[in-house]
Amino acid sequence: MKKAKIYIPNKSAMQSGLGKINKWILEYETKDPTINPLMGWESSSDTLTELKMEFSSKELAINYAKKMKIDYEIIEPKKRKVTKKSYADNFLG
Repeated sequence: MKKAKIYIPNKSAMQSGLGKINKWILEYETKDPTINPLMGWESSSDTLTELKMEFSSKELAINYAKKMKIDYEIIEPKKRKVTKKSYADNFLG
């Protein structure tokens, strides 16, 4: 049976805002990865690992996985810890 993970991707290092981080990704897990003898890279004959599907909500991704009979694991996003700061804090000592 196919296995997949459902998650929200992390922001890139070049992204400072919160835009475009509300999509959920369904990504298949690699079956029996092997080492390419020529280059030393990890490779697999399973082409599903190259597929990433985007969903607008977690429920849609779960429903798709259930409908297609895919075992899935949900990776919940970590909550951001926001500390309120004042500009004046830079000058207080």
